[in-house]
Amino acid sequence: MILDCQNIQKAYGTNIILNDISFHLEEKEKLAIVGINGAGKTTLLRIIMGEESPDSGQIIISKDRSIGYLAQHQDINFDSSVYQIMEDAMKPVIELQDKMRQLETDMQNLSGIELDKALELYNRYTHEFEYKNGYAYESEITGVLKGLGFDRNDYDRPAKTLSGGQKTRLSLGRLLLLKPDIIILDEPTNHLDMNSISWLEGFLSTYQGSVIIVSHDRYFLDKIVTKVVEIDNTHSHIYHGNYSYYAQKRAEIRANLMKAYLTQQQEIKHQEAVIEKLKQFNREKSIKRAESREKQLAKVERLDKPTEVNAEMRLMLEPETISGEDVLTITGLSKSYGEYQLFSNLDMDIKRGEHVALIGGNGTGKTTILKIINKLVSKDSGVVSLGSRVKIGYYDQEYQVLNMSNNIFQEISDAYPDLSNTRIRNVLAAFLFTGEDVFKQISDLSGGERGRVSLAKLMLSSANFLILDEPTNHLDIVSKEVLENAIRNYSGTILYVSHDRYFINQTATRILELKDKQLYNYIGNYDYYETHKVLSDDSTAAFTKISDTAVNSIKAESTAKLAWKESKAEAARIRKRENDIRKLEEQIEELETKMAEIDAEFMIPENATNVSLLTSLTSEREETEAALNQLYEQWEKLSAAN
Repeated sequence: MILDCQNIQKAYGTNIILNDISFHLEEKEKLAIVGINGAGKTTLLRIIMGEESPDSGQIIISKDRSIGYLAQHQDINFDSSVYQIMEDAMKPVIELQDKMRQLETDMQNLSGIELDKALELYNRYTHEFEYKNGYAYESEITGVLKGLGFDRNDYDRPAKTLSGGQKTRLSLGRLLLLKPDIIILDEPTNHLDMNSISWLEGFLSTYQGSVIIVSHDRYFLDKIVTKVVEIDNTHSHIYHGNYSYYAQKRAEIRANLMKAYLTQQQEIKHQEAVIEKLKQFNREKSIKRAESREKQLAKVERLDKPTEVNAEMRLMLEPETISGEDVLTITGLSKSYGEYQLFSNLDMDIKRGEHVALIGGNGTGKTTILKIINKLVSKDSGVVSLGSRVKIGYYDQEYQVLNMSNNIFQEISDAYPDLSNTRIRNVLAAFLFTGEDVFKQISDLSGGERGRVSLAKLMLSSANFLILDEPTNHLDIVSKEVLENAIRNYSGTILYVSHDRYFINQTATRILELKDKQLYNYIGNYDYYETHKVLSDDSTAAFTKISDTAVNSIKAESTAKLAWKESKAEAARIRKRENDIRKLEEQIEELETKMAEIDAEFMIPENATNVSLLTSLTSEREETEAALNQLYEQWEKLSAAN
């Protein structure tokens, strides 16, 4: 055990944040701390680091163990360059190298015992230098910088000129190079693109020290952690597994807790009704019995209502009208800003019912594509066509669809003037805005609160084509799960941009990757994309290039269009297989019903002596069973087919 958190309690005034928080961290263990916004996760990290004191309890860290902390907000503002700050993290190695060089110079003028002592010291330095990977420290620095999205042009930049996100990345890189025994990271994936997050996953997964992470990036946690500590209603609960295991077990526990809570509430109401009835009889015996029951009821330990049920956003998305089969068709789309070309000659085709995730590196133009479709940004060239009866609902990560001078109630009322005040109140309550909260100014809201207002407007729109730009930004994990569930059950069409890989994995039926100014198509979720993207240079790979900005030699049909046709054919094959399976299941159900009816005929007493009927029933049953077995075989083959 390298760290032990024992019975931590923390309150601010009468507001209890942490109550009896206990867990321990083992050598090389990767641990996540999760909980809703405001649960006290960051407070707990600050207590571990000694930046805050607990009201009671203690943090025990093993002797001579180093600990490094990446807070959410960084303010390094050093005059040193990016590379110099990273180099400073390797100062012990560099100083050791300087000592070795000095000894090499000194030994040229030494002899006898002094030379022997110098050689012994030099060998000790060399061994330590090799152990610390000193010969590769420069490549280690450049590797970390590259992994976190810095290029060589950034190396000489003064750190104080970096943006907030770049400073956080630089602080993270420096921390990783320091290699403390325990790394504590608070939202480390903020300001990182997908490539940098993937690199960080690999680094932390193989890191020889222990790691504590607070993060809303569930896919990131899934890849790294082996233990989850949940802070729920001020208490801690420990789950031994990754995030997916935790989510599954938590759902089971929540369901059981809710069932127990509702059962107890029902019993309490029943007892209260009996007590009231006994009192109404107004007789000595009945009053005594009522008093006896009241004493028993007072002794009952009341169960708390599960926290997430109390504070869970309620979101239902359902289109008002069904669109045509072709929802969106884009051909030859191009966009540049000055001399910088974002993309050129892009093609895209989205069908009714598809849930399409548009992914790619920062600055590739994903949000620009969404804005072009919504006519918020002009295109340079190309055609953007919406299908028949398509009604767009747009969720903007910059919340430009919100009027900052409105309060929350006015925002909904202005957008939907036919709604009654009661209906608006009920809708806002479903998104956790109650009482006087509905009169908060939009401009004063947090990012998460603005996100919930935007989702409320989206739900009321009854659109059949949702276009979402980073919909999970600023949402806590519980709200993300609610949104995921709503999108999975949405029968309309969705195109969205997101960096949340867990969200993509849960909701996407197809992925479009914008890379090198081209679009690549993957029919599947994020896991499918992850396993197939490495084959992108192989002509036999299961990806499809949809568009190409390079000017190729003239062909009857471009490689991009042929590949697009192949992807549509593959989608059609999958749809046909699913339809065939569904039809087989219907036939199986019919024959199973028929078998049950025949067996019922055998059980009728008067049929027992009717030899002719029994013979006919036996024959019919054998034929039905044979046909049913054939259907089972066909179903198994189709279900096993890729």
